[in-house]
Amino acid sequence: MFIKYVENDIVLQGVKCLDLDLTLDCGQAFRWEKQSDGSYSGVAMGVFLNIKKENGDFILKNTTKENFEKVWRNYFDLDKDYEEICNTLKQDELIASTVDRYYGIRILNQDSWEALCSFVISQQNNIKRIKGIIKRLCETYGDMVEDGFYTFPSAERLSALTVGDFEALGTGYRGKYLEKLSKAVANGEIDLEKIKSLPLEDARQELLKIFGVGIKVANCALLFGFGFYSAFPVDVWMKRVMEYYPDGLPKCFEGIEGIAQQYLFHWARNNL
Repeated sequence: MFIKYVENDIVLQGVKCLDLDLTLDCGQAFRWEKQSDGSYSGVAMGVFLNIKKENGDFILKNTTKENFEKVWRNYFDLDKDYEEICNTLKQDELIASTVDRYYGIRILNQDSWEALCSFVISQQNNIKRIKGIIKRLCETYGDMVEDGFYTFPSAERLSALTVGDFEALGTGYRGKYLEKLSKAVANGEIDLEKIKSLPLEDARQELLKIFGVGIKVANCALLFGFGFYSAFPVDVWMKRVMEYYPDGLPKCFEGIEGIAQQYLFHWARNNL
């Protein structure tokens, strides 16, 4: 990857295996909005970004070197060799053609708090409704960083809300989960940074202790917000996929099960 600084923009050249549509609109993050010019705008870690692919390069508009190094380099997982990962996954016959067809899916390294809240909200929900709830949550209790774009509110800010406040945003029964979660994180009862430092199974068990967090939510949060690439979320789509693996996942998925899951999930939604 080669980085160029052009006026107020950062231009990334030679980035392999990054498709903005497949990565930003695949159900792992819920706050990216596609613009009329094909670019995407969103907020992560409290920082706004507009990103577009143009002539093979990725243009990060009005981005400082500091924000690129502090936020976006890790957020888009730019130092991980996804080309090698995809070649490894393709040792499995089922996923080989899937990787070629949907090449460019990456895991976004999201904020742990935002990811956990987002997947609590995602339970028994569709992507459109999830996005709407999170958008209202951010507009109501976050801080505006760009016209129409807001930070994700902190646990401390949300800990002052009642179940009714959450329900007013359209969370439904999930409101009681968010109310307890916000207070527990704000008062230190739940230490997200500590959970990130644990082995996978221990981290999973800690998340499963949280009111309203089941195995699917825990694995989604671990994969997308806690840096556990071996977490493997299973929903109704993935249950169908697992029928193709009666003896369990192949050895070539080891350590990167979560990346394999994203390709299999996308294949399932489009083919099953």
